[in-house]
Amino acid sequence: MKPVELKVSRIGNSRGIRIPAPTLERYDIRERVIMEERSDGILLRPAKATNPKLSWEETASEMANANEVWRDWDTTLADGLDTLPWDSSAKRQIAEAKGKYTARKGRRK
Repeated sequence: MKPVELKVSRIGNSRGIRIPAPTLERYDIRERVIMEERSDGILLRPAKATNPKLSWEETASEMANANEVWRDWDTTLADGLDTLPWDSSAKRQIAEAKGKYTARKGRRK
């Protein structure tokens, strides 16, 4: 979905935004929303429990509208991961060696 810039308006002593009607309809938002503060932004979702799913046609349409280039993923077909044994009991290893970082004594000013 394409990002949309919304204007923050004054509402009494508070601030608010206007959410476009098609978005409200799409997510079946009526009287209330649930707001969650996350590390990467704010999430608004309908107050009632809904699980809207896009049809295949809607998904394909959204992907086509995004103008994403998927041909870069074709290179992953030759990475050989499909031939590796996926044994969950195997010993796990860290990809990088532990660094030689040591903390300084004293405080920086």
